[in-house]
Amino acid sequence: MKYSLFLDDIRNPEDVKWVNLPAVSWVIVRDYSQFVAEIVANGLPSFISFDHDLAPSHYSDSMMLFQDPYHNQEKTGASCARWLTQYCDKNNLDIPPYEIHSMNSIGAQNIKSILESYKKSKQ
Repeated sequence: MKYSLFLDDIRNPEDVKWVNLPAVSWVIVRDYSQFVAEIVANGLPSFISFDHDLAPSHYSDSMMLFQDPYHNQEKTGASCARWLTQYCDKNNLDIPPYEIHSMNSIGAQNIKSILESYKKSKQ
């Protein structure tokens, strides 16, 4: 199934005017768990647009726990990017084309750094 994935806790693709998103039909996911579930269920999307700051109100206490030393840290778009690199590595897949529409410039840079570092490691 070819689909494009839009990760954002509050916005919809048509709300994003500051980056050039493709004119496609989007599957919208609002948090880390939906992001992971969508890709596990339907495979890698053909395009992903990332937000960084995902509202903590979308998470139960048990879902906010990382499997690392940073307990009780909110899962963000960077968490999704990190998971995506692990998924692609495990399944021998390339990172799909993506855009980062986050208004958080540091968070956006973190997402880009995670994805680009993975891509360089596979060359």
